[in-house]
Amino acid sequence: MRSSLAAALVATAAVLLGPGPAGPTPAAAAEFGSAAEAKAMVEKAQATLKQGEAAAVAAFNEAGGGFRDRDLYVFCFETGSGKFTAHPNKALLGTDVRNLKEKDGTPLGDKLYAAPKEGAVTAVEYRFPRPGGADPVPKETYLIRVGGQACGVGYYK
Repeated sequence: MRSSLAAALVATAAVLLGPGPAGPTPAAAAEFGSAAEAKAMVEKAQATLKQGEAAAVAAFNEAGGGFRDRDLYVFCFETGSGKFTAHPNKALLGTDVRNLKEKDGTPLGDKLYAAPKEGAVTAVEYRFPRPGGADPVPKETYLIRVGGQACGVGYYK
């Protein structure tokens, strides 16, 4: 049970931290989202949540809902329980964001859980390999909070 939980946490972190090949080349940079695009997406998520939480979370979970672009996507969790409510990987729904770890085992989920503030965009920086890569690279996730939901969008620097 303990080893399956550890494997699930590593897989969860890899999925949360985004898909994409190891390190973009200048020609391939357009394949990946930028800081400005990630921030714009999380601000769009914030505005959508203010219109209605249930409809917003449904849109975030829908592939065609307008909240996925290349390696950028919205994920959300409940501010009380820490349980994922929105994520492209449906297996993560209902799991606790606070259990996430960086590649080296450093706690990541606690930072993501603590960062969102009502009415502001906050950021969490960390290092994590791109899926398919071995070396950790800088990544930043922008986070917002609206009522009982905290949502984020991350990009590789």
